[in-house]
Amino acid sequence: MTKFVQAFLTGAFFTFILDFFIFLGVQQHYIDFYKIDLYYNILFADHQNIYIYLALSAFIGYLVIYLDNNKTSAIALGILFSIASLTLIPPVGKAVGELMFARKNVTLKDAKHSYTGDIYYDGRKKITFYDYELKKIITLEKERLKGND
Repeated sequence: MTKFVQAFLTGAFFTFILDFFIFLGVQQHYIDFYKIDLYYNILFADHQNIYIYLALSAFIGYLVIYLDNNKTSAIALGILFSIASLTLIPPVGKAVGELMFARKNVTLKDAKHSYTGDIYYDGRKKITFYDYELKKIITLEKERLKGND
């Protein structure tokens, strides 16, 4: 039982580091690129998928603790860290950010206006939105919007 807990905690630690690099690349090359007012910790906390995190923690923990071949463990971790670090390359970080957050050709409505464009980021209280008519990025308060598509 102790070895199982040690494996899971080790996996959770390495998975946390992998997540950090993925979200760091997204922050630098997507969030900062579009000048979205978002603190890194909120980005990191709000967009964790607990099922993927737990599965990856168990997998990495198994590799590190239970696998007898340290060379295989090191190669697998090296590959995972290389993949996670790819988001630090600007086009890759931007593409991953678009995959995670962007929604194209959306219509949003409030009491007075209708907005058509792309959602760059749908946050807790605000939506960062590129309006086709205005041809610029605007920030919309979620509480004022109704009938989102």
